[in-house]
Amino acid sequence: MAPTGRAALLAALGTLPVGIWEPSWAGILAVNAPLALACACDYALAAPVRRLGLLRSGDTSARLGEAADVTLTVANPSNRPLRAELRDAWPPSSWLPGTEVTASRHHLTIPPGERRRLTTRLRPTRRGDRQADRVTVRSYGPLGLFARQGSHRAPWTVRVLPPFTSRKHLPSKLARLRELDGRTSVLTRGEGTEFDSLREYIPGDDTRSIDWRATARQSSVAVRTWRPERDRHILLVLDTGRTSAGRVGDAPRLDASIDAALLLAALASRAGDRVDLLAYDRRVRALVQGRAAGDVLPSLVNAMALLEPELVETDARGLTATALRTAPRRALIVLLTSLDAAPVEQGLLPVLSRLTQRHTVLVASVADPRIARMAKSRGTTDAVYEAAAAAQSQADRHRTAEQLRRHGVTVVDATPDNLAPALADAYLALKAAGRL
Repeated sequence: MAPTGRAALLAALGTLPVGIWEPSWAGILAVNAPLALACACDYALAAPVRRLGLLRSGDTSARLGEAADVTLTVANPSNRPLRAELRDAWPPSSWLPGTEVTASRHHLTIPPGERRRLTTRLRPTRRGDRQADRVTVRSYGPLGLFARQGSHRAPWTVRVLPPFTSRKHLPSKLARLRELDGRTSVLTRGEGTEFDSLREYIPGDDTRSIDWRATARQSSVAVRTWRPERDRHILLVLDTGRTSAGRVGDAPRLDASIDAALLLAALASRAGDRVDLLAYDRRVRALVQGRAAGDVLPSLVNAMALLEPELVETDARGLTATALRTAPRRALIVLLTSLDAAPVEQGLLPVLSRLTQRHTVLVASVADPRIARMAKSRGTTDAVYEAAAAAQSQADRHRTAEQLRRHGVTVVDATPDNLAPALADAYLALKAAGRL
C-alpha cells in the first residue's frame, strides 16, 4: 500500500523504508546533513548582489515603431564568480505584446573583478518618456541549489517620438513649393505677393495680372508673375481635449493631428515661414516659439512626444485668447480639432470672429474611414441601419464645415492617412492665392 501522511513525508526525506521504524526529527537532520551542508555552501559561494555596479548607456530616443537599444554594464567587484539571471524591468508599453519576458531577461556569468555588457532592445508601443524600473539580479551558487536576490536602481529614460509617417509626402509637396517659389518655369500669380517678372499672356491668366504699360511698349500682352511671400507666421494649434482621445483605427485622433502638423511644419519651414506650436485644452500643454528654421522640426517632435489627450472639454475661449497672445500679428492659424457639431457650435463658433478678424484660419479634422464604409453598407437590416447612421453623421460634419466656411475659415476634413497631404495642399493653395 502506498504510504500516506507523515510516513510519506519521512519516506520522501530519505529515511529507512516505511513501516520498519519511525525516526525522530533529529534523525532526519542527521540523515540529510550532507544535503543541508551542500545548500549552505552553495549559498555562501553565490556572488553577492548588493555590491554589483550597474551603469547604463545607449539610445535616449526612438521613433514610435522603431527599436531602441539600451546597454547595461554589470560589474562584479567580489572575489566570487557571478552566475546570475537578470531582469531589466521597463513599463509594459516598452515592448511589443507578448515579448516582455524574452526581451527583459538575461543570463550572465561574470568572473571576479570583471564586467559584462547586456543589451535590452525596447520596442515601444506608445509615445512619451519610458523610464527604466528596477534591475533585479538572482545570483546562483555553483550547484544551483540556492540563490541570492536583490534589486538595483539604474535610471534611464528613452523618449518615444512621433513616427512622422507622412514624411513620404514631403518631396512631392516641396516640388510644388518650388513651382510656387519661382524656381521652375511654372510661375503662379498670388494677389498681394512679391512681384517677380513679366511674361507673355496665356489664355486663362487672370486679367488683373496684365501690365498695361509694358503691353503698350511691345507687340504682345505682358503679364506680371509673382513670387509667394516668405517669412509668414504659421501657428499650429493642437486641441488636446476629450475629442482628441477618440480612436480612429488603432490610434487616437491626436496622433493623426500630430502627424499632419509635422508635415506642414516641415513644408512651411522650407518655404521660409516661421512655425510655432500651441497645444491646449484647458491650459497650455505645449508651446514652441521662436525657433530657427533648422531647429523647428526637432523642437516640435520633442514637444509633441509628450502630448496625451485629456478627458476634459476644451475651453474655446481660453484657446482663442492664448492663440491671440501667441500670434499678436497677422498669421495663418491652423487649428487641428474635431468637427463634431456640439463642440464647434457651442465652443468655437461664438469666439471664431476674434480669430478671423486678424488672422487667416484653417481648421483640420480627422474623419473616421469606418463611417464612409458604413454609409455604403447594404444587404441586411443591420447594414441599412448602419448606413443611415453613417449618412446622418456625415451630414452633421458637412453642415458644421459649411458653418465654418461661412465665417471665412478654410476646412480640411480627411481620414488619418489623407489628412497630412490634404493639409499641406491647403497650405500651398493659400500661399499661391496670396492669402498668407
